[in-house]
Amino acid sequence: MKHIICLFALLLTSLPVSGGNYKSFKVSVYTRAYEVEKMKDLHWLDSTWTIISNQLKVDKIYLETHRDLLIVPDATLEQAKKYFKSKGIEVGGGITYTINESNSFETFCFSNPEHRKLVQEIAEHTAKHFDNFILDDFFFTSCKSDIEIEAKGTQSWTEYRLKLMSEAGMDLVIKPSKKINPNVKIIIKYPNWYDHFQGLGFDLSTGPQIFDGIWSGTETRDPSSDQHLQHYLSYNIVRYFDNLRPGHNFGGWVDSGGSNMGMDRYAEQLWLTMFAKAPEIALFAYNQLIGVRLNPEIHRTPWQGQRTSFNYDEMMKPVKANNGKNVTPSTIARVAAVSLEQVDGFVHKLGKPVGIKSYKPFHSLGDDFLQNYLGMIGLPMDMYPEFPTDQKVVLLTEQAKYDKDIVEKIKGQLKKGGDVVITSGLLKAIPGKIADIAELRASDQKALVNDFGMAGKSDKDILITQVRYQTNDSWDILSAGRPLTKGVSGYPMLLRAPYSKGNLFVMTIPDDFGNLYDLPDGVLDAFRRILSKDLDVRIEGPAKIGLFLYDNDMLIVESFRDEPVTIKLITSEAVNSLEDIFDNSGLRKLPEVNTGSFSRRYRLNEKNNTFELTLPPHSYKVLRKK
Repeated sequence: MKHIICLFALLLTSLPVSGGNYKSFKVSVYTRAYEVEKMKDLHWLDSTWTIISNQLKVDKIYLETHRDLLIVPDATLEQAKKYFKSKGIEVGGGITYTINESNSFETFCFSNPEHRKLVQEIAEHTAKHFDNFILDDFFFTSCKSDIEIEAKGTQSWTEYRLKLMSEAGMDLVIKPSKKINPNVKIIIKYPNWYDHFQGLGFDLSTGPQIFDGIWSGTETRDPSSDQHLQHYLSYNIVRYFDNLRPGHNFGGWVDSGGSNMGMDRYAEQLWLTMFAKAPEIALFAYNQLIGVRLNPEIHRTPWQGQRTSFNYDEMMKPVKANNGKNVTPSTIARVAAVSLEQVDGFVHKLGKPVGIKSYKPFHSLGDDFLQNYLGMIGLPMDMYPEFPTDQKVVLLTEQAKYDKDIVEKIKGQLKKGGDVVITSGLLKAIPGKIADIAELRASDQKALVNDFGMAGKSDKDILITQVRYQTNDSWDILSAGRPLTKGVSGYPMLLRAPYSKGNLFVMTIPDDFGNLYDLPDGVLDAFRRILSKDLDVRIEGPAKIGLFLYDNDMLIVESFRDEPVTIKLITSEAVNSLEDIFDNSGLRKLPEVNTGSFSRRYRLNEKNNTFELTLPPHSYKVLRKK
C-alpha cells in the first residue's frame, strides 16, 4: 500500500497539467464503468491515459459509476478523480442504466420495486461523487416483464412508457440526487434514433425541461448497418435538440462506429457535430481511444491523396508527446485530435446555424428520419417542435399528421402569402384534411420511373407513389415516367396547388428514401429552389452534398461523395462574392442566366448570382459571403 501511495504522489507531481485546449468548444472523453473499475490499478490508469493524452488534448473526462450491474466502488472513483484533476482535467460522472448490454441492451424494468430501488441507489451513489453527471443513452425501457404488462393495462406501450420514464426521471434520479448533492447537475444524453423515442419512454416534451441539460447522440457510423442513419444526422440532431430547449443542449457524442469505412467517416462525424455549434464533444469511449488501432489497410480510404479535408498521411506523422519525445500515432485518439484541431480554427467564427424550418410535433412518427436524407441532397434542415410562423416556406413531412390542427396552421401560412411544402407521405396520411385546401390524393398505386423530362434521367428505376390531382386546380410542375419523353404516362414529382395568397406544394418522395440520391440534378435543383426561399444561398448539382448556413456571413459546403464534384452555388443578388476563408481565394463567378421560371405553370422572379465550386471527396469548404 505504501508503495502505491508513493507512486501515486510521484504521478501527480511529474505529469503536466493541461486544460482549455480549444477556442471553439470543449473536448471530453466518456469512460465506461468497466474501465473506471480498472482505474483502481494506478499502473493501468497511467499507462492507458498516456496513450490518449500523448495523441489528443482533453478538457474533461466523465467517469461512469454503473453499467450492466457493475457499480464502481467509492475508493476507485475518488482515486480516479484525484488523478485527472491533478492534470487540470475537469471530471464529471456518468451512468448507464443497463442490466446486460450484450443482451439486446437489456434495460431496467421501472415498475419493478427492486429495480426502482437500485436505480435510485445508483443515482445517489453518483451524486455523492460528482457535481455533474450524464445519463448515457439507456435511460429508457424496453422491458415487457409480467410486472410491466400488468402495470401498462389498456394503455399503449408508448403512452405507458412516456409516463413511466418521466416519473422515474424525477422521482428516482433527479430528486434523490439533488437531496444528496444540491449542486449536482444531471444531463440526459439522448441517442441518435430520435424518431422512435416515444416508443421506449424518452419524452422530448418534458425531458429537456426537467433535466438540467441534454446531450445529442451524433454517432451516425455506417449507414448500411444497424440503424441505417444518414451522415447528415450528425449535424441535424444537434440543431433539433437545440430547438427543444435553447441554450440547454450541452454537447454532441461520437464513437468509433463507422471507422470500418475509413477514418474519413469518423472524422466526418466529429466535424459535422461541430458545424452545428455543439459547445462540447464527448468521445466515446476511453476503451476505444486506447483500443481502436490505426490500420492503413482498413482506415486509409482510396480517395486519400486528393487534397481531402481529412489527410490520413498527415495524421500519421509523429506528434510531440507530453514528455517532449515524438510519438507515432497509434489509435483513433489521434484522428479525433487532428479533426477537432482543424475545425477549432474556424468554428468560433460561425454564427447561429439556420436552415429550412421543418415541423416535427412531439412523439410523432412518419417519413422516419427523412430530414436527414434531405440534408444529404443539399437542403439545410432546421427541425422544430412547433409550427414555424416566421418563414416564407415551411416543410412538413408525414410527422405533421400528429397535429390535429395542422390544416388550419397550413392555411394560416398560405393566407399570409407563404408557401408550404408537404411530402407525398403526409398527403397519403391525411388526404381528407388536405382536401379542404386542394383535392389531392396519394394513390395506393405505384409507378416505376427513370425519366424526368427536361430535369434529366436517372441511372436507376425509382419507385414512387402516384399522386393524383384535379386538372387546372393544381399544377404538375415536375413530372416523371418510364419513359416520360415520348412516353404515355407521367406522374408528379413536384405539384403546386394555389390557395389564397400562397402555394401548397407536394414533393413526391421515393418509396426508398435512398433513391433521393439517384434523382437527376434537375429534380434536386427544383426541390432546392422551392424550399430555399428563406435562404440567400442554395446549391445546384448532384446529391450527397451538404449545405450549412449561418446567420452571419459564413457558410460551409461538404461533399459526402467518393469522387471529386463540381457544383454551383446560387446566391441572392446581394452576395457579390464567395471567398474560401483558408486561402482567401474567390470562387469563380459564372455569367448570368435566366432562372425566372420552371415552366409556364410556375414563374419565379429571381435575381441571383452563380458561383462554381469543386470539392474533393468527403471534404468541406468554409466560405465567406461578401
